Amino acid sequence: MSRNAINLNRFRKKKQREEKAKQAEINRVRHGRTQAEKDRERLERERAVRLIDGKRLERRPEENRGGETTAERSDKV
Repeated sequence: MSRNAINLNRFRKKKQREEKAKQAEINRVRHGRTQAEKDRERLERERAVRLIDGKRLERRPEENRGGETTAERSDKV
């Protein structure tokens, strides 16, 4: 009677690796985005900011000349 010895540690570790790989695939599908998708979204955000800034009627206080706010300038007039 010759029996093959089974290394239970090897079996357990192999099973853990397979489960971990399966969970990683699920996470990639659920949360992952390709680099192209990330780049496209970044470009769309930058474009939106440029469009909004280009339509701005007044400058922001930090963009005014000499660091004075609009209220300070109107006080001088």
